[in-house]
Amino acid sequence: FGLVTFEYEEASYGQEPLPLEGLFERLPKVESLEPDLESQVNRLRRQLRRIGAVNPEAQREYETVKQRVEFLIGQVDDLRSAESQIQDVIAELDLLMEREFRKTFEMVATEFSLAFRRLFGGGAARLILTDPVDLNSTGIEIEASLPGRRTQGLAVLSGGERSLVASALIFALLKTSPTPFCVLDEVDAMLDEANVIRFCDILQDLSEKMQFI
Repeated sequence: FGLVTFEYEEASYGQEPLPLEGLFERLPKVESLEPDLESQVNRLRRQLRRIGAVNPEAQREYETVKQRVEFLIGQVDDLRSAESQIQDVIAELDLLMEREFRKTFEMVATEFSLAFRRLFGGGAARLILTDPVDLNSTGIEIEASLPGRRTQGLAVLSGGERSLVASALIFALLKTSPTPFCVLDEVDAMLDEANVIRFCDILQDLSEKMQFI
């Protein structure tokens, strides 16, 4: 078959060598080293170890975290805006409730005074706010002055008298805000005949607009 010969050039593989020719000749000559040069080198090495290896994904991770932070900041701003709006609504509702409470209280107090005089055949009574400044924590007290007596609290009244005072308050509430019906259980149990008659008179008047059981 014959002899076949090939000629080829030897190929070189690997990175192209850096152009370092003449580099060392151009470097300055050092006659002596600084005394603390070794400590500086060690310090820089320690800093490099603390820094750790370079993270090639750091830029992408930074952008991701940055977007998340910007989103959360926007959420916080929205929540603060919503909180401010809610606080405004609460303040407006507080003013509205205070105004309506005072209005209703004055109406009930007026009707209570009228009902008291009808039930007792005279005298005077009034409802008092214990804290008229702070309506959120105020209480209501009753001062009563029966015919021929001085003003006194409920504690010194008899059972029948307290029943009439309570009835006057109930009737005042019903006059201010009527209900379809009202259930009364033995309200007249401790009343004498004269008080029962006056009690029934008011009950008869109120029964024109609501039902009593």
